[in-house]
Amino acid sequence: MKAFLDFIPLFVFFGAYHLYGIYTAAAALIISSVVVYAGIFLMARKLEKGQWFTLIATIAFSSITLLLHDETWLKWKAPVINWVFALVFLGSQLAGRKPLAKAMLEQALEMPDSLWNRLNLAWVAFFAVMGGLNAWVAFHYPAYWVDFKVLGSLGFTIAFLIGQLMLLSRYLKNEEKT
Repeated sequence: MKAFLDFIPLFVFFGAYHLYGIYTAAAALIISSVVVYAGIFLMARKLEKGQWFTLIATIAFSSITLLLHDETWLKWKAPVINWVFALVFLGSQLAGRKPLAKAMLEQALEMPDSLWNRLNLAWVAFFAVMGGLNAWVAFHYPAYWVDFKVLGSLGFTIAFLIGQLMLLSRYLKNEEKT
């Protein structure tokens, strides 16, 4: 449910862009992000660090886009967010006590440390590639960047998650054992 809520501002942005243009979409993105994350905060009494970062980056890049009337700033939002997430996952593996993937999923999965490291690196690669793809489409195919940002990124994310689920399903913890 929470993962679905994170996508609401993206869909609001997509609709506003196709109906009214980039600047209305940027304003709608700010408003919908604040509303959605405020709602999540009220329900859960907290936001995860990634949600805080996404909210702040969304407000910053969208606001600069509106203030300067230059969509280039908004085009950089998705690549920057993806690359920062890649660095955070990589940093957790290199400098942390345990990979971020393990910290996030160890309640559901039981795997050897070597597999946790590989899973974490898969997330690093995913975020790095998605950041690159977002930048490439935004600056080489500007007519399609919003569609790619919403539909392409969502499609790649779902495919990545399904692939992981298929590969890791044998490591799901069995609740009946306890």
